[in-house]
Amino acid sequence: MPMKDTTRHQGKRRQLVEIVKKKGVANKAVLDAIGKIPRHFFMDSSFEDHAYQDKAFPIAADQTISQPYTVAFQSELLQVKRGDQVLEIGTGSGYQTAVLCELGAKVYSIERQQELFKKTKLFLSKLGYRPKFLSFGDGYKGLPEYAPFDSIIVTAGAPYVPKPLLSQLKIGGRLVIPVGDDPQVMTLFVRVEATKFEKKEFGEFRFVPLLEDKN
Repeated sequence: MPMKDTTRHQGKRRQLVEIVKKKGVANKAVLDAIGKIPRHFFMDSSFEDHAYQDKAFPIAADQTISQPYTVAFQSELLQVKRGDQVLEIGTGSGYQTAVLCELGAKVYSIERQQELFKKTKLFLSKLGYRPKFLSFGDGYKGLPEYAPFDSIIVTAGAPYVPKPLLSQLKIGGRLVIPVGDDPQVMTLFVRVEATKFEKKEFGEFRFVPLLEDKN
Protein backbone atom coordinates (compact mmCIF):
# COMPACT_ATOMS: atom_id res chain seq x y z
CA MET A 1 0.00 0.00 0.00
CA PRO A 2 1.54 3.35 -0.98
CA MET A 3 2.12 5.79 1.86
CA LYS A 4 0.00 8.91 1.70
CA ASP A 5 0.62 12.27 3.27
CA THR A 6 -2.74 14.04 3.14
CA THR A 7 -3.83 17.58 4.01
CA ARG A 8 -5.28 16.08 7.20
CA HIS A 9 -1.83 14.76 8.16
CA GLN A 10 -0.28 18.13 7.33
CA GLY A 11 -2.85 19.94 9.46
CA LYS A 12 -2.15 17.62 12.38
CA ARG A 13 1.57 18.29 11.96
CA ARG A 14 0.99 22.03 12.18
CA GLN A 15 -0.88 21.45 15.45
CA LEU A 16 1.99 19.30 16.70
CA VAL A 17 4.48 22.09 15.90
CA GLU A 18 2.37 24.47 18.02
CA ILE A 19 2.40 21.99 20.94
CA VAL A 20 6.18 21.59 20.73
CA LYS A 21 6.57 25.38 20.51
CA LYS A 22 4.39 25.89 23.61
CA LYS A 23 6.65 23.48 25.49
CA GLY A 24 9.57 25.81 24.82
CA VAL A 25 11.30 24.71 21.60
CA ALA A 26 12.10 27.88 19.65
CA ASN A 27 14.61 26.84 16.94
CA LYS A 28 12.87 27.58 13.64
CA ALA A 29 14.79 24.97 11.61
CA VAL A 30 13.86 22.27 14.15
CA LEU A 31 10.18 23.30 14.17
CA ASP A 32 10.17 23.37 10.35
CA ALA A 33 11.57 19.82 10.27
CA ILE A 34 8.87 18.57 12.69
CA GLY A 35 6.29 20.32 10.50
CA LYS A 36 7.62 18.79 7.31
CA ILE A 37 8.41 15.15 8.10
CA PRO A 38 5.49 12.71 7.81
CA ARG A 39 5.92 11.02 11.20
CA HIS A 40 3.08 8.58 10.45
CA PHE A 41 5.31 6.95 7.80
CA PHE A 42 7.74 5.97 10.57
CA MET A 43 5.15 4.10 12.61
CA ASP A 44 3.04 0.99 12.36
CA SER A 45 -0.11 1.86 10.39
CA SER A 46 -2.23 0.81 13.39
CA PHE A 47 -0.82 3.85 15.23
CA GLU A 48 -1.35 6.21 12.30
CA ASP A 49 -4.15 8.15 14.01
CA HIS A 50 -1.85 8.84 16.95
CA ALA A 51 1.21 9.81 14.91
CA TYR A 52 0.83 13.52 15.61
CA GLN A 53 0.16 13.27 19.31
CA ASP A 54 3.11 14.35 21.40
CA LYS A 55 3.78 10.80 22.59
CA ALA A 56 6.31 8.00 22.17
CA PHE A 57 5.10 4.81 20.46
CA PRO A 58 6.45 1.27 20.13
CA ILE A 59 8.20 0.27 16.91
CA ALA A 60 10.00 -2.97 15.97
CA ALA A 61 12.50 -4.81 18.19
CA ASP A 62 11.11 -3.53 21.53
CA GLN A 63 12.21 0.00 20.69
CA THR A 64 10.17 3.20 20.54
CA ILE A 65 9.84 6.23 18.32
CA SER A 66 10.55 9.12 20.70
CA GLN A 67 8.01 11.77 21.64
CA PRO A 68 8.19 14.64 19.09
CA TYR A 69 8.91 17.14 21.86
CA THR A 70 11.90 15.05 22.97
CA VAL A 71 13.21 14.83 19.39
CA ALA A 72 12.82 18.60 18.98
CA PHE A 73 14.36 19.34 22.39
CA GLN A 74 17.43 17.17 21.74
CA SER A 75 17.79 18.54 18.20
CA GLU A 76 17.68 22.12 19.49
CA LEU A 77 20.36 21.37 22.11
CA LEU A 78 22.68 20.12 19.34
CA GLN A 79 22.67 23.55 17.63
CA VAL A 80 23.12 21.93 14.21
CA LYS A 81 24.47 24.07 11.40
CA ARG A 82 24.29 23.02 7.72
CA GLY A 83 27.15 20.72 6.85
CA ASP A 84 27.83 19.69 10.47
CA GLN A 85 29.02 16.12 10.99
CA VAL A 86 26.55 14.63 13.45
CA LEU A 87 26.74 11.17 15.02
CA GLU A 88 23.45 9.59 16.10
CA ILE A 89 23.50 6.67 18.54
CA GLY A 90 20.32 4.64 18.01
CA THR A 91 18.89 5.05 14.50
CA GLY A 92 15.64 3.42 15.61
CA SER A 93 12.73 4.24 13.30
CA GLY A 94 14.84 6.85 11.51
CA TYR A 95 12.61 9.77 12.55
CA GLN A 96 15.35 11.61 14.46
CA THR A 97 17.73 10.79 11.57
CA ALA A 98 15.31 12.47 9.15
CA VAL A 99 15.12 15.56 11.40
CA LEU A 100 18.93 15.81 11.39
CA CYS A 101 18.97 15.44 7.59
CA GLU A 102 16.38 18.24 7.29
CA LEU A 103 18.66 20.42 9.44
CA GLY A 104 21.36 19.96 6.79
CA ALA A 105 23.61 17.71 8.87
CA LYS A 106 25.88 15.02 7.48
CA VAL A 107 24.45 12.21 9.57
CA TYR A 108 26.33 9.13 10.75
CA SER A 109 24.05 6.78 12.66
CA ILE A 110 24.48 3.50 14.56
CA GLU A 111 21.76 0.96 15.31
CA ARG A 112 22.22 -2.05 17.58
CA GLN A 113 19.15 -4.07 16.49
CA GLN A 114 19.78 -5.78 13.18
CA GLU A 115 16.17 -6.09 11.96
CA LEU A 116 15.56 -2.42 12.75
CA PHE A 117 18.83 -1.40 11.08
CA LYS A 118 17.90 -3.18 7.82
CA LYS A 119 14.33 -1.93 7.81
CA THR A 120 15.21 1.70 8.55
CA LYS A 121 18.09 1.79 6.07
CA LEU A 122 15.76 0.80 3.22
CA PHE A 123 13.01 3.04 4.47
CA LEU A 124 15.07 6.24 4.74
CA SER A 125 16.34 5.93 1.18
CA LYS A 126 12.77 5.28 -0.01
CA LEU A 127 11.75 8.59 1.58
CA GLY A 128 14.70 10.35 -0.04
CA TYR A 129 16.79 10.85 3.11
CA ARG A 130 20.49 10.27 2.54
CA PRO A 131 22.48 9.93 5.75
CA LYS A 132 26.25 9.82 5.10
CA PHE A 133 26.63 6.48 6.85
CA LEU A 134 24.33 4.00 8.59
CA SER A 135 26.06 1.42 10.71
CA PHE A 136 24.96 -1.76 12.45
CA GLY A 137 26.94 -1.95 15.68
CA ASP A 138 27.59 -0.90 19.26
CA GLY A 139 26.74 2.74 19.90
CA TYR A 140 28.89 2.83 23.04
CA LYS A 141 31.97 2.69 20.79
CA GLY A 142 30.87 5.50 18.47
CA LEU A 143 32.48 5.70 15.02
CA PRO A 144 36.14 6.63 15.63
CA GLU A 145 37.01 6.24 11.94
CA TYR A 146 34.66 9.15 11.06
CA ALA A 147 35.44 11.34 14.09
CA PRO A 148 35.64 14.11 15.12
CA PHE A 149 31.98 15.16 15.11
CA ASP A 150 30.41 18.60 15.53
CA SER A 151 27.78 16.98 17.70
CA ILE A 152 26.62 13.60 18.95
CA ILE A 153 23.07 12.67 19.93
CA VAL A 154 22.16 9.58 21.95
CA THR A 155 18.53 8.53 21.53
CA ALA A 156 18.39 5.88 24.26
CA GLY A 157 18.96 5.99 28.01
CA ALA A 158 22.61 5.44 28.94
CA PRO A 159 23.45 4.27 32.49
CA TYR A 160 26.75 6.16 32.16
CA VAL A 161 28.41 8.44 29.60
CA PRO A 162 30.49 6.35 27.17
CA LYS A 163 34.06 7.77 27.11
CA PRO A 164 34.56 7.08 23.37
CA LEU A 165 31.70 9.46 22.56
CA LEU A 166 33.29 12.32 24.49
CA SER A 167 36.62 11.67 22.78
CA GLN A 168 34.99 11.74 19.32
CA LEU A 169 33.75 15.34 19.70
CA LYS A 170 35.46 18.29 18.05
CA ILE A 171 36.62 21.08 20.35
CA GLY A 172 33.42 23.09 20.79
CA GLY A 173 31.41 19.96 19.95
CA ARG A 174 28.24 18.99 21.83
CA LEU A 175 27.08 15.62 23.17
CA VAL A 176 23.38 15.36 24.06
CA ILE A 177 22.65 12.23 26.07
CA PRO A 178 19.93 11.00 28.45
CA VAL A 179 21.86 9.64 31.47
CA GLY A 180 20.62 7.33 34.22
CA ASP A 181 18.32 4.36 34.67
CA ASP A 182 14.69 5.47 34.75
CA PRO A 183 13.95 8.28 34.29
CA GLN A 184 17.07 9.72 32.68
CA VAL A 185 18.42 13.25 32.98
CA MET A 186 18.95 14.98 29.64
CA THR A 187 22.59 16.04 29.75
CA LEU A 188 24.66 18.27 27.49
CA PHE A 189 28.45 18.04 27.39
CA VAL A 190 30.40 20.71 25.49
CA ARG A 191 34.05 19.95 24.75
CA VAL A 192 35.68 23.29 25.59
CA GLU A 193 39.27 22.00 25.46
CA ALA A 194 40.89 18.65 24.62
CA THR A 195 40.41 17.35 28.17
CA LYS A 196 37.83 19.81 29.50
CA PHE A 197 34.06 19.43 29.22
CA GLU A 198 31.24 21.65 30.41
CA LYS A 199 28.17 19.80 31.62
CA LYS A 200 24.57 21.05 31.83
CA GLU A 201 21.46 19.13 32.88
CA PHE A 202 17.97 19.67 31.47
CA GLY A 203 15.43 17.73 33.52
CA GLU A 204 14.03 14.22 33.36
CA PHE A 205 13.05 12.22 30.29
CA ARG A 206 12.16 8.57 29.69
CA PHE A 207 13.97 6.49 27.07
CA VAL A 208 14.39 2.79 26.33
CA PRO A 209 17.84 1.60 27.51
CA LEU A 210 20.87 1.90 25.24
CA LEU A 211 22.00 -1.63 24.40
CA GLU A 212 25.65 -2.50 24.81
CA ASP A 213 27.64 -5.41 23.40
CA LYS A 214 28.19 -7.69 26.36
CA ASN A 215 31.04 -9.67 24.78
